[in-house]
Amino acid sequence: MATPTLLAQLRAVLQLTNTEIQVAETRVVQARTEAVRTELTQNAANGRERAEAIESTLRELGGLPDVVGPLVGRTLALFKTLAEQAQPFDEALFGDLALEHQLVSRSKYIKALATAADEPSVVGLANRLITAHTATVEWLETVLAEDALGGPAALRRTPLQAAAGSAVKLVNAPATWSARGLDRALDVARATPSRVSELLGRGAHAGDIAVRTLSASRDAALEAAEDVTRDEGVDGVADAIHSARAGGGILEPSELPIEDYETLNVSESVAAIKELDDPKDVRIVLAFEEAHKNRHGVVSAAQTRLAAIAKDVIAVH
Repeated sequence: MATPTLLAQLRAVLQLTNTEIQVAETRVVQARTEAVRTELTQNAANGRERAEAIESTLRELGGLPDVVGPLVGRTLALFKTLAEQAQPFDEALFGDLALEHQLVSRSKYIKALATAADEPSVVGLANRLITAHTATVEWLETVLAEDALGGPAALRRTPLQAAAGSAVKLVNAPATWSARGLDRALDVARATPSRVSELLGRGAHAGDIAVRTLSASRDAALEAAEDVTRDEGVDGVADAIHSARAGGGILEPSELPIEDYETLNVSESVAAIKELDDPKDVRIVLAFEEAHKNRHGVVSAAQTRLAAIAKDVIAVH
């Protein structure tokens, strides 16, 4: 016989499931690829099926249906979405992860309660919930690991999340770009009779350099700026410029970690990507591919390889 505690826990899980559905639907717009978008859409659909199963179980046990559950779930998800816009990307994902962990724990508690109450159908429902939410926990942990490894993760940051994340990095970053090092780089650039001199010479700080460099003859200017600063021993600035070039997919083909990448067809590119072990190398190839040919099969292969590396890092199989 169902106990009041079992019914209360089923209602609680139903409310959390409705929140989960709305979160999944809001995440769809952040999907990086069509495959991820499809997965998130399916997750929301699966969540609705679980919600219906929980409601059905509540009725069978004599519990009243929670008519405000979906509304509460949508409201909580809305507030969550609005609040996380001011958070860095990883903190927003940790919020999703906390929701899924709570669903796993409550589902296990429901299983124990149902076992004690001799309700085998509820035990079966609890097992289904445990399996589903455990899989979602592993997926979110993988997305976090991809982000930690430099991404690009399955989900895109919103503009506000990107800004928040950059602010956190600036606050926490060590002073690797000293005033002396930056001044030296600027002095070198001023002495260079080229467009780099214009781009770097007027820059009073790193942000101005980045904005001007990316806005005028981006590819050539960045490459020249990297060469100049590297030759003069300002490696910190040169490394940052190289990272900007790699992230924008504007490296020269000869700088890619796959030899003769430009000449490879889809099958050959996919095979070569599968051989990469360093997530940084995969990111470089992915950014280059997206900026140039943007072949769906190659992009998907790179995403899959990044996810596989991330799973290995956090021991998810």
